[in-house]
Amino acid sequence: MNVKINISFDHRTLMNVQVTQIIRKCIQTTLSVEKVPVSCEINVLITDDKGIHAINNAMRNVDRPTDVLSFPMFQLTPGEFPKDWSAYLDPETGLCPLGDMAISLERAKAQAGEFGHSVRREVGYLTIHSMLHLLGYDHLDEGPQKALMRAHEEAVISVIDLQR
Repeated sequence: MNVKINISFDHRTLMNVQVTQIIRKCIQTTLSVEKVPVSCEINVLITDDKGIHAINNAMRNVDRPTDVLSFPMFQLTPGEFPKDWSAYLDPETGLCPLGDMAISLERAKAQAGEFGHSVRREVGYLTIHSMLHLLGYDHLDEGPQKALMRAHEEAVISVIDLQR
């Protein structure tokens, strides 16, 4: 399976090779573990709290920063992919544009310190979390939806060895 991953750093955030590597690994592993049967394209913006705050406010009317935002291109059902993906593929590239994510590297660094683990682990977790949103998972409730999403996060984390 071919995966096109476009990672960009905004003008306030310095390019970071380790961040880029873990994002790529987490995206590819999530697609593999979830058994996504088509080649995909994912766009990732690495920003800071100010940048993600602006996106959160503009896109969701939430006037505060957050750690990660996900913007799925399609409304997929978790774990139940379409039998025919042809309507989901970009005719020019042949790829399925799953969607976009934005990660606040500033927030990821702060949370890594709070949780006592590495920035690599935090960025990896946020990437996996966002990828699952792009694949239709959500955690709107504190019950079955959240438990299902957490179980899938842990399945991917265990393959990449991002344990706390």
